[in-house]
Amino acid sequence: MAQDPYRYFRPEARDLVDQFAKGVLEIEKGDGGAATVQRLLRLVHTLKGAARVVKQSEIADRAHAIEDTLAPFRDAGQELGREQIDVILEHIDDISSRLVTLAPTEDAEHPARSKASKEEGPRTIRADLAETDTVLEGVAETHALLNGLRGSAHGLEQARHLAELLLAQFSPSASAESARQSGAAAGRRIAIAEELCKKFGGIERDFGSIIDQMDRELRQLREAAERLRLVPAGNLFTALERTARDGARALGKQVTFEGKGSGIRLDAQVLEAVQGALIQIVRNAIAHGIESPTERAATGKPSAGCVTVEVLRRGRKIVFACRDDGRGIDLEAVRRIATQRGLISPVAKELGVQDLVRVLLRGGITTSQAVTAVSGRGVGLDVVREGVERLGGEVTVRTERYKGTMFELAIPPSLASIEALVIEADGQKGTTSRTSIPIDAVRSTLRVAAKDISRGSPGAAILFEQKAIPFIPLSVALDGAPWSPGRGWNAVIVAGAGGMAAIGVDRLLGTARIITRPLPERLIASSIVVGASLDVEGNPQLVLDPDGLVTAAQRGDADRLDAPAPVRPVLVIDDSLTTRMLEQSILESAGYDVDVANSAEEGLEILRHKRYGVILVDVEMPGMDGFSFIERIRADAVLRDTPAILVTSRASAEDRQRGRDVGAHGHIMKSEFDQAELLAMIQPLMG
Repeated sequence: MAQDPYRYFRPEARDLVDQFAKGVLEIEKGDGGAATVQRLLRLVHTLKGAARVVKQSEIADRAHAIEDTLAPFRDAGQELGREQIDVILEHIDDISSRLVTLAPTEDAEHPARSKASKEEGPRTIRADLAETDTVLEGVAETHALLNGLRGSAHGLEQARHLAELLLAQFSPSASAESARQSGAAAGRRIAIAEELCKKFGGIERDFGSIIDQMDRELRQLREAAERLRLVPAGNLFTALERTARDGARALGKQVTFEGKGSGIRLDAQVLEAVQGALIQIVRNAIAHGIESPTERAATGKPSAGCVTVEVLRRGRKIVFACRDDGRGIDLEAVRRIATQRGLISPVAKELGVQDLVRVLLRGGITTSQAVTAVSGRGVGLDVVREGVERLGGEVTVRTERYKGTMFELAIPPSLASIEALVIEADGQKGTTSRTSIPIDAVRSTLRVAAKDISRGSPGAAILFEQKAIPFIPLSVALDGAPWSPGRGWNAVIVAGAGGMAAIGVDRLLGTARIITRPLPERLIASSIVVGASLDVEGNPQLVLDPDGLVTAAQRGDADRLDAPAPVRPVLVIDDSLTTRMLEQSILESAGYDVDVANSAEEGLEILRHKRYGVILVDVEMPGMDGFSFIERIRADAVLRDTPAILVTSRASAEDRQRGRDVGAHGHIMKSEFDQAELLAMIQPLMG
């Protein structure tokens, strides 16, 4: 295969042209000034130089002509006029057309494919998928080699252990025979063995450090390479805005264009496939929807119509919504023309709005009175429908007479990059699920105590911003596991199409940029699961659907609630503020209500008025110590059965035995403080 001489020029030139076209449209809308003109001059100068390097003199000449047009307007106070903008855009169109002809070898061997590319017009979606996939494969292979290095590191550790054994054998105390050896010779052998151990230790540390660094670098490289395969949805907007602008100019209309959701990154193949459909929809909006300035003024509308394209995630689909504020679809005209052309039966007068829209999407119908460069041939919407269906998506249309029309293209993405909140939920039989929720659906996170959760029909609820919203633990939504309201939660407030809901989780792990992948077609998954991502080890993790979470919470799971049992609070007694606050924080995070006292005497006073499930008490305190405190409550007929745990720095066998003698239910060392051990000790006592 012949080497492609434009392999690097093509993507660079397309990027420069796209940036340039976007800047020109900003100037036309009044958003740019002298600084924008200077930036455009730099862009076009770069394009001219690159074109001359690859001997594309026609492109270089067009770029030079753009420079000549822009140069007089580089100073502040002078604005580009409509005439100059039209000239510049004509040059850009010519450059774009010439770039299409610089097809790689495979397109040159398929003239039909190249011809189709020309007819589709300039594209803004670019990604060299072959090169990107090569990078990903290389990263995966390197990671496999890294795992091999980990095995070598383990062998190195074993070798160090052998050196230590060798040193022990040479030690004078190892045996009587060693003791009889020459002191000098034995000393040399011991010195060599000691040096060997030091060498192995140093190599092992360096080896481990290098492996850890390689692992971090490879993780970042893999994430970057995956993102490289994805393209911002905003790359669509320049071509769509240009389509709206040129269509309005051709028909003597005024239109403003707005793009939303530009930050969502999607597989380039999906965006490229859907771009043609969106261009056709925008053209239709200009030709059939947006009225002339005179007509709009007569109906009380602004003289300039508005076309908006928004990219958003909805459930397991990416939705491209294109709406206009024009006259809406003339459904009676559609009915009349479809009847005349035999597309529907003359007696089918009862067809509803959606039925007529489906007829319109089949193609062959136009409500234009004349054929123009923009419309009138009855083709376009059938192209939209067929293109979207090829992607496994669907088209829906909503229209309101004199108010406007909205087309929604719902496409299943092959890959998408999103910012997500990573969470963990404990499931049945000690399992833990790590999942993610798209961050744009998260409204807040908060700590919810057991008393904040109300139970009713159809399920549980909490107050958020003075409104009751449904609450459901994530483990219930995922597994249908029963749960007890007698505990607190970390709650994630999620917004979906049906409202808001609070999702109870066990841990919030932070935010991350993740690459979501669709689930395998034959996999039956919960309705709250939208896809999956891969962690650094390549293990799949579920990505949750905000709409599905809200629906699950609204549906309610009251039948899965265990009967609520009253849970008594925990009393913490310690003269150290730091220790009290630490224990209180750990216990409250686990869902317990906690009271504190800074002395044994204060603890006894509190116990006269309130009952507790467990008491944590320090031993060494001014006045009454912890041993005496437990003796006092064991002698009290009301308090004698209240469990008490000693949390202390005293760890002698005598202290532990004294704790058991006075009736303590446990002994936790402050110097070896383990919150998991503390919670494990408390839980059965609270039952």
